[in-house]
Amino acid sequence: MNSQEPRLTTTARNKRTLTIVAVAFLGSFLLAGILRYSGWRPEGLKAKGELLQPAVDAHLLQPKLADGTAYPWNPIERKWRILVVPSDNCADKCTALANQLDTLWQILGKDAPRVDLLWWAAVPEGAPAASHPRALQADPALLAKLPRANDPAGPVTYILDPNGFVVLRYKPGTDPGDIRTDLSRLLKLR
Repeated sequence: MNSQEPRLTTTARNKRTLTIVAVAFLGSFLLAGILRYSGWRPEGLKAKGELLQPAVDAHLLQPKLADGTAYPWNPIERKWRILVVPSDNCADKCTALANQLDTLWQILGKDAPRVDLLWWAAVPEGAPAASHPRALQADPALLAKLPRANDPAGPVTYILDPNGFVVLRYKPGTDPGDIRTDLSRLLKLR
């Protein structure tokens, strides 16, 4: 009988260990499920701008550049767009934003050609030319699609995907580093 006692203790210990491992394993799945369905997201995965849900569909509109030529969406090129809608009398703010966006475009390095910088109606005076900013003709139909575009506080910035959907909005005064962070993540999507 003495030989069976250590064996029962070992068996009980093995069962206890197996139970602890099973609870830890299944508990992590349960915790992950609770966090996922509660809407929690790690800070590093959150967009810095306002994520438009659902994304605003502007792909059926055909914007025109200031010179009257059509600006094609052309999703095959996988080109993202930064669109700035200036407010009234934002000369200094718009010029400062143009400089910051030019720097942002240059920081993108090899991905810079995959980003177009568009300005509503006119590129501000003194805007750097390195990023090749383009002016779109004022189109009321496109402006109507842009959420809260007319902000008296300053220029509003949007990111449009390669298909012509408006996916992110940045309020006036947003740090361009936040735009760069979001755009860098989006450029990784192929």
